[in-house]
Amino acid sequence: MLAIIGIVILLVMVFGGFMLAGGNLTPVLMALPLEMMIIGGAALGALVIGNSVAELKALGGCLSKVFKGPVYDKQDYLDCIFLVSKLMKMLKVDGPVAVELHIEDPASSDIFAAYPKLLNDETLIHLICDTLRLVVVSSGTLDTHAVEDVMDHAIKTHHHHVVKPAEGLQGLADALPALGIVAAVLGVVKTMGSIDQPPAVLGGMIGSALVGTFLGVFLAYGMVGPFANRANQVIDADAAIYQMVKQIIIASLHGHPQPLVIEAARAGIEHTNQPSFAEVFDGMRAR
Repeated sequence: MLAIIGIVILLVMVFGGFMLAGGNLTPVLMALPLEMMIIGGAALGALVIGNSVAELKALGGCLSKVFKGPVYDKQDYLDCIFLVSKLMKMLKVDGPVAVELHIEDPASSDIFAAYPKLLNDETLIHLICDTLRLVVVSSGTLDTHAVEDVMDHAIKTHHHHVVKPAEGLQGLADALPALGIVAAVLGVVKTMGSIDQPPAVLGGMIGSALVGTFLGVFLAYGMVGPFANRANQVIDADAAIYQMVKQIIIASLHGHPQPLVIEAARAGIEHTNQPSFAEVFDGMRAR
């Protein structure tokens, strides 16, 4: 919602300010379709050249993040704490065999079924199940620091993959001013071919050419750049739940007391979504 409000503010302030200053939008609107075709087409062609089909699809998904925002809210973080804590408690009390039934087929597990939103996140489920599978098959001989290294590597690999579309958007934002200059230069070339025309005609043609430069800069710094920045923010916010899972598992494997495990889980969550200690502790006791 904020992204839409921002776009409206951007358009109103830029074009409204231009009109209030006495500017005439007609030449801009007349030049806009063709200039947009040149700049947008060049940008699209560059994206197709530099990316695979899968990466282009991911780029579309990255744009949706700008409008949808982070996936998880406060309740989801609470649910994830309860889910992982329950599995770790089962591992400690009932042994590896009891946990193995759940991590080998999460879709059929009554524990995972209680949290359908979390179950839909394949990365999250793989992080939990693959890590606990290592613990189960090691029969208690696995070094906790080695588990932490494996989890760090898995999270880092996932982040490297999901951040690529945002990096692609930022690269596009960096290229747009130059593409705007390309459109402007073509407009100047066209103008020079009509140098024998009256000054009024030449002025209009030069103005149309400058629309290309304006569009390139406007799209780069007013839209695509902020889109890339917001996408990065959302990706970082979504990654917090993976770090939280790691903290719970590692703190539990170290044998830390429950209050410390809870704090390890809460510490990496931003304040807007961070549950209180009492909410986590009371919720775990209720289960």
